[in-house]
Amino acid sequence: MSKIAHYLQEHLVGEVMTSVDARRYFSTDSSIVALPPALISYPRNESDVRKAARFSWQLAERGRIIPLTPRGSGTDSTGGAIGSGLLMVFPAHMNRILELDTKSGEVTVEPGINFGKLNQTLQTHGRYIPTFPASVEYSTIGGSVAMNVAGEKSIKYGSISNYVKRLRVVLANGEVIETERLSKRDLNKKLGMATFEGEIYRALDGLLEENHELIATMQRPVTKNNAGYNLIDIKDRDGSFDLSALFIGSQGTLGIISELTLMSDGYNPNTSLIMATFDDLQNVQAAIDSLSSSKELPSALEIANNGLFEAVDQLNPNQIKDLLPHPRPAYVLFVEYDNPSDRLQKRLAHHAKRVLEKLATSVQLETEPEAQQRLWKIRQVSSSYIAHSDGFKKATPLISDSSVPPERLSELIAGVGDLFRHIDIKPLALWGHAGDGILHIQPHLNLSQVGDRQKAFRLLDDYYKLVLSLGGSISGGRSDGRLKAPYLEQMYGTEVYALLKKVKQIFDPYGTLNPGVKFGTSVDDLKRLLRPDYTFGHIYDHLPRS
Repeated sequence: MSKIAHYLQEHLVGEVMTSVDARRYFSTDSSIVALPPALISYPRNESDVRKAARFSWQLAERGRIIPLTPRGSGTDSTGGAIGSGLLMVFPAHMNRILELDTKSGEVTVEPGINFGKLNQTLQTHGRYIPTFPASVEYSTIGGSVAMNVAGEKSIKYGSISNYVKRLRVVLANGEVIETERLSKRDLNKKLGMATFEGEIYRALDGLLEENHELIATMQRPVTKNNAGYNLIDIKDRDGSFDLSALFIGSQGTLGIISELTLMSDGYNPNTSLIMATFDDLQNVQAAIDSLSSSKELPSALEIANNGLFEAVDQLNPNQIKDLLPHPRPAYVLFVEYDNPSDRLQKRLAHHAKRVLEKLATSVQLETEPEAQQRLWKIRQVSSSYIAHSDGFKKATPLISDSSVPPERLSELIAGVGDLFRHIDIKPLALWGHAGDGILHIQPHLNLSQVGDRQKAFRLLDDYYKLVLSLGGSISGGRSDGRLKAPYLEQMYGTEVYALLKKVKQIFDPYGTLNPGVKFGTSVDDLKRLLRPDYTFGHIYDHLPRS
C-alpha cells in the first residue's frame, strides 16, 4: 500500500495519509459498524477526485481493487461513510460557496461545505434550504444529498432532492459529467457520445425502456423512500432525462459528487408553534391524519413519546422539569406553520389548534420565539437521550429513518411496542417526523455483550418485517448504507433487486465505488463489522441530534 500512497502523494494536490491514528479515527462514522481505511485523502479540488478515481480504475483494470469512499462529516448512521480503501474526506478543503445568485436564491457549492453555515449565509439574503437534517450544524451538503436526507420540515418541503438543480459528478473512470434535466433532443446527443458517459446513458436508457413496468412496482405509498436507487424519476413521459435522481441518495456508489447547484426557499423566522399532549394513540393518529391532509401543510409535524421523557427525567430530572405535566403525557405532537403571510399563518395555526383541542388533553399555541424555544426543547431532549452512556450501554442507531404511510404510524408505534416487550428491551423511547411516518428509535444496548448483540440483530429483522408489512420503506429519512443492505432484496423482491444491481454495474463495472453500501453486505458481515465500543466520538463537540 505504501507505493499507492506515495503515488497519490505525488500526484494529488491535497494531502494523503496512512498513519495508524488517522485510519483508526476514520474507521467509524455515526453507525454501529467499523471498517478502517487503507488510506485517507483530503482532495483540494475536483482534479484530485478525478485523478484518484482514474488511478483506482486503472488498478482495477489490472485486477487490483482499491475502493473509493467519499466522506463528509461522518454523521451517517447507516455505515455508508466508511470503507476499506481510499477514504476521500471533503470538509477540509472542498468547502466553499462558489456562486450565489441573491435574486433567484440559486447557489453553487462544493460538497464539503457545512449545511448549517450555508443556511446561515442564505438567511442573510432571506433564503434557506429547509430540508435540513437534525445534524444540520455538523453535517455537509454533499453528504446530505448523497443520503437524500429529510428533516423536521420535510412534511411541507420534501427531501433535499427537491432542491437539487444540477450536479457535477466524477465517474468511476475519472470522467466528469454534469447532470440536470435534459430534453429529448439533448438526451439523443448524450446517447451518441463515444465516452463512458455515453455508455452509461445508452445502457441506462435501454434498461429503463425494457423494465418500465417492473420499475413502476417500486412505488410505495410513503412520502419518503430512499431504498435502492430512484429509477422512477429519471425519465419523464415527455422523454426528458435527469441522472441527478440516481446520484441523489446513492451514497457514492455510482459516482462522486464534486459540485452541487441548489435552489433555496424564502426564509421566514416568524412562525406559529403548537404543542399538543395526548394519552391515546388513536387520537394522535386522528390528529396526524387531519393535519397532514390539509391543503396548506404545516412546516413541521413532530412526535415524541413518554418513553423518551421518562428516560430523560432519569438522566437529568431538571431538563424538562416545568415544561410538561406529571405524569408525563403518552405522546406529544409539535405543529409549526411558517407561511410568509401573517394572516394566513395565523388562520392555519388557529384552525390546527381547534382540531387538536377536540383530540388532545392539552393544547398550547406560541408565536414568540423565546416561548417557542421552550416548547422545542421538549422535542430536542432526544439529544440528551442519544448522547448518554452508561459504560458501554448506548442509544444505538439500529432502526431509525424507515418510513410508513403516515396514516399507519400508530400501527408502527404499537408494533414496535410489541417488539420491544417481546425482545425485552427498555425503555421504548421514540420521536420523529409524524407527518412523514418516520420514527427515530435508538434502544439502549451494550454491544459488547453477546445477549444485547443478539437482541440488536433480532430487532433489525423483526422491525423491517413490520415496516414492510405496513407498506413502508426500510429507508425513508436517509439512504441504505451497510446497515440496511441485507434487507433491500426483501423489500423489493428478486427481480427489482437484480435490476438495481444492474444499475450499479453500469456505473461501477469494477466495483470500486463504495462497495458494501446498498449491496454486498449480509447480516453476518454486519456482525463481523459491529463495534462493541460504539460511541459518537468525533461529533460530541456539537451534541448529537436526531
